[in-house]
Amino acid sequence: MRSFRTFTLACAVSVLALNGALAQSAPATSAAPAAAEYSPSSGQAGKDVVWVPTPQALVNRMLDMAKLTKEDYLIDLGSGDGRTVITAAKRGVRAHGIEYNPDMVALAQRAAKAEGVAATATFEQADIFETDFSDATVVTLFLLDTLNVKLRPTLLDMKPGTRVVSNTFDMDDWQPDERIDAGGDCSSWCTAYKWVIPAKVGGEWRLGDGSLTLTQTFQMLSGALTRNGKSLPISDAKMDGDRIAFTAGGQRYSGQVTQAGMSGRVEGGGAWRATRSN
Repeated sequence: MRSFRTFTLACAVSVLALNGALAQSAPATSAAPAAAEYSPSSGQAGKDVVWVPTPQALVNRMLDMAKLTKEDYLIDLGSGDGRTVITAAKRGVRAHGIEYNPDMVALAQRAAKAEGVAATATFEQADIFETDFSDATVVTLFLLDTLNVKLRPTLLDMKPGTRVVSNTFDMDDWQPDERIDAGGDCSSWCTAYKWVIPAKVGGEWRLGDGSLTLTQTFQMLSGALTRNGKSLPISDAKMDGDRIAFTAGGQRYSGQVTQAGMSGRVEGGGAWRATRSN
């Protein structure tokens, strides 16, 4: 009996040892494979445009062009991989990206964390045409000219002095205030345009004992200054945010627009003030 039990126990130990060896040599089938980290491809389809990364050299020039300061709040419309927002944050600026693709949003958030700026470089998944970005002082974008024009009414209602900088695509008949190229080794998507949101000054104004009539097309002005019954056409007239400048009767007027009206200096001496007539 003892020899039979001994033989049985030996067999059991051998089977267990064999099973253990098979378990160690067999490939694991129960664990799920690790998910590959999302990696975007230049030219991939998006909601309204394909995604193409902005050359870093142009990102740098665009932020310089915007005259970005630490007091600014930058919002990037269609922020993609987040490089514009992250670059602004590394300059000490609070910046936010709005992006429709959730994978891109997650990618940008990981990049901001890796660069140590996750607190000031933030991102959200949203539609730029359904999101309020009116508190931005700088707006950057890399869309299409048709989409820029679609955004134009919203942009023009923003606070005067807000700077809008676009990679490559313009605003149709809204002429830019400035245009730059990336320079260096940049070979594609190397041009940027800047617009400064102008104060709305079109209409009739009382200026001293006379009147000022202004016709406004975006930042450009035309019209006439009337004094003592004489109409003096204005020239070289333009808005720069809330700053106005024009020439009439051989005198150069410059000043600032506020809710109360306009006021400033006349070149060569003297002050002027205007209030709305309508």
